[in-house]
Amino acid sequence: MKAAYSRMMPMILKIASSLPLSLSSRQMESLSAISDTFLPSIDLCNTTNNNISTHDDNDSIHNFYKTSASMAKTPQNIGLAITEKFAHPALGMLRFALWMLSTNLGTLIFCGRLSLKKEFPYFQKFSAVSPEIREEILREWSMSYFYLLRMLFNSTKYLTLLFFFTQIDENNENQSWKAMDYCGPDPEFLKHTKEPSGGNNKKDCIDDDDEKNLFGPLYRGILRPKHSLTGTLKQSGFPFHIHDSSSRAVTIPCDVVIIGSGSGGGVVAGVLAKSGYKVFVLEKGDYFARSTLSLLEGPSMSQMYQGSGLLATEDLGVVLLAGSTVGGGSAVNWSASIRTPQHVMNEWCSRHELELFNSKLYREAMDAVCDRMGVQSCAHEEGFNNAVLRKGCLEMGYPVNDIPRNSTPDHYCGWCTFGCKDGKKKGTAETWLVDMMDSGNGLILPMCEAKKILYERKKGRNRDTATGVAFEFDNGHQKEVHEVQAKVVVVAGGAMGTPVLFKKSGLKNPNIGKHLHLHPVAMAWGYFPPETPLLSDVWPEKEKRSYEGGIMTAMSTVVADFNKTGYGAVIQTPALHPGMFAALTPWVSGVDFRQRMCKFSRTAHIFALARDEGSGEVKSMNTLWYKMDQRDEQKLKRGTEKMLRILVAAGAEEIGTHHCEGKRLKVKGVSWHELQRFIKDESEKGVTELVRPISSAHQMGSCRMGVEASESVVDQRGETWEVEGLYVADSSVFPTALGVNPMVTVQAIAYCTAHSILEVLGRKKERYLY
Repeated sequence: MKAAYSRMMPMILKIASSLPLSLSSRQMESLSAISDTFLPSIDLCNTTNNNISTHDDNDSIHNFYKTSASMAKTPQNIGLAITEKFAHPALGMLRFALWMLSTNLGTLIFCGRLSLKKEFPYFQKFSAVSPEIREEILREWSMSYFYLLRMLFNSTKYLTLLFFFTQIDENNENQSWKAMDYCGPDPEFLKHTKEPSGGNNKKDCIDDDDEKNLFGPLYRGILRPKHSLTGTLKQSGFPFHIHDSSSRAVTIPCDVVIIGSGSGGGVVAGVLAKSGYKVFVLEKGDYFARSTLSLLEGPSMSQMYQGSGLLATEDLGVVLLAGSTVGGGSAVNWSASIRTPQHVMNEWCSRHELELFNSKLYREAMDAVCDRMGVQSCAHEEGFNNAVLRKGCLEMGYPVNDIPRNSTPDHYCGWCTFGCKDGKKKGTAETWLVDMMDSGNGLILPMCEAKKILYERKKGRNRDTATGVAFEFDNGHQKEVHEVQAKVVVVAGGAMGTPVLFKKSGLKNPNIGKHLHLHPVAMAWGYFPPETPLLSDVWPEKEKRSYEGGIMTAMSTVVADFNKTGYGAVIQTPALHPGMFAALTPWVSGVDFRQRMCKFSRTAHIFALARDEGSGEVKSMNTLWYKMDQRDEQKLKRGTEKMLRILVAAGAEEIGTHHCEGKRLKVKGVSWHELQRFIKDESEKGVTELVRPISSAHQMGSCRMGVEASESVVDQRGETWEVEGLYVADSSVFPTALGVNPMVTVQAIAYCTAHSILEVLGRKKERYLY
């Protein structure tokens, strides 16, 4: 089926390329019809057995059911985003499909006999098909033999539901939230005073402590040019010189230029700046200090995530989340701070011959980064999802452990995936980048794009030497191209960004972009009404909601090593706010879906994260290929079985997975045999081929570390084999998938790389002196 998709895709893209980028009125008509099929207007007075009484506000529930996607202008918002924001190979297919569905013949091809009507002219376009038949068509697409139809179902479902539940009005509210018992942004946060929009001048009445608390500790270390970069650099005191007066282009000399400010780039910046070297950090994303966060799902995804949170592999098989802001993933991750597992270090040291991971330096690096982040293993209070996971594991006798977090024990915040409101989560923007700024030796330029790594062949060298970076900056009026000249160049653009920059810069190592690992994730859910009894006890979390509390505080390793190879899956909990919750939730009809969404605040999710043996390739920033290995499928299936048992043991009234069939089981009143059959059936269902949403928040390995240039991109010091003085400090250097949350490992490797760079800079300093 995928082979047929691969053969047909070039033809579809060729046709789609002739269509305008903006959607025509006919395409918008098809998109509106699809969106209104997913989210139709439903009159509850005419709906029987709706089973929606989850809380008392009946008016809000009636309004929620009555509002269709087009009434909320969701199709228009999707159309605008398709035209202006998205860049993915499947967009061509989507435009083509919407055009075909606006015709009678195209609708017959895509929808078959269901699109026919009994009277002449028999054929009709998709928007003319009755709503009931359109629902049946969408269900058929979701399980179709043809991969392209499953792609069409998944892409339109994801876009419609994500946009509907994240779009906001002038009051920063969504009309569906009240029916779902969702409060929007953290109510405590809304009491804080916001920074004036676009402001960058320190107020006379604000002292340093107030400034840090309101605006974040990097407030004075961020360059925000209002017109040209030249004037801002003059004010900062950072050295530069104009090298092209006609275009006002400048060259910025420094010791080290770092591309990316996340877990890798931030550590390197802090270590080198504190050691007295001039550091200049280029960051593609913007800086959102504490007071400038919105904690709104839609705006935060658009502002702080790569691709507005809408990244996916080429075939849509895996949905990806990757931070794109100052602080990178550490600014929006879920706080888990797990050291590199011993069995992984053993494998990297023995099988991959990387002695670094059995060294004293690496152990010291893990201690140093955990100490700098304030990593702790306890939480004063556990959130709803984690309480469910912990209780279910204890009842089943499964292992369950505390997750170390880079936050204080009282940090009870479910919104940290949109940035940390109070700085208690110690990402790089609260730690290593602060060290850089306090040293007086570094600055950060956000909202700029590294275009090319500069290098040249120096006399007496057998390979090129890095000399700097060319970057592009949009000053609000025009794009400026500038250069940073440096003795060392560090690329920390993540496992997707780093290989793309290398290829654009002309590097030829065949391993660049290869060996991509994703930690694929599959989820299960359980519904817990507020009055749920927990076995013989009274459920203690009756007032808690699924989106509140620490995102990750508990973890089970019950299937982490089920095949005795060091490869398996860990079971943890996610952060799901309405948009992502809706996008992942199975859809089988408009009424059924609204019922599921009304249970949002009391639906617990847990997930299985596989240490994957399958791999992929980064072809471009918007094109990633990935193939899951059959062994990885088995890990997720085994994890699904355990997750369902955990949810039942914790007292769930209803359980299910995200498989497109949307089957769910009411636990109360079923026999033991019925329960076992449901768990067996759900856990044996496929997880690939777009029948179940698979997601990933960790990308690794695309510029992997090794001992031979023929099999890797960088050596143990993090330096590329191809260009001297060019280093990588991000998750792309992982030799294999890690199997746990990668932040500590990224920072520890970056810490070691920074010390290797210090040795090089010391030697260069001696050479310059003598």
